[in-house]
Amino acid sequence: MAASIGPPEDGASMGRRRCTARRTDGNPCGNRPLKGQSVCKFHGGAAPQSRAAAVRRQVEAEARQVLAELGVSPVGDPLEALLKLAGQVIAWQEATAALVNQLDSIRYQAGSGEQLRAEIVLYERAMDRAVSVLSAIARLNIDERLVQVTERQADALIGALNAALVAAGVDGERAELARRAAARHLRSVD
Repeated sequence: MAASIGPPEDGASMGRRRCTARRTDGNPCGNRPLKGQSVCKFHGGAAPQSRAAAVRRQVEAEARQVLAELGVSPVGDPLEALLKLAGQVIAWQEATAALVNQLDSIRYQAGSGEQLRAEIVLYERAMDRAVSVLSAIARLNIDERLVQVTERQADALIGALNAALVAAGVDGERAELARRAAARHLRSVD
């Protein structure tokens, strides 16, 4: 068998990416894809929507990299995250309300005339944010969705318990006792 001289034909072992499209004769294209894309300019990479999508993917990749460097973990459950944010927004609104309640007056005299106190401005912004987050929660029916998620998790748990009982050969009255014990335990868990 003769030794091959020169770079490998596909260029893949050298880390070079190739256009994923195929030529009209059915063979792989072989051109380099455009940055952020999987195809070359001849196979749609130069189209405005392809360029825009490539830019979006690059920005998203850079944002993920920055978040990774900051040690920020991705949101696993956006519904829970929004509810947590709502709690923080309400707590901030209440904190600014306490500051406003301590004021003797809502305005003060400055060199440029009478001005509104900063505490009032903070309180107004906090109220606006609270309305915004709470409106989003109401629009998305988050409480209803969380109930659906919990019901699906319970169904999956029941299915897993039943499968485990069958696999262990537990049936009849002993299986029913195990199900009741599991139900009691789950009710006691907050």
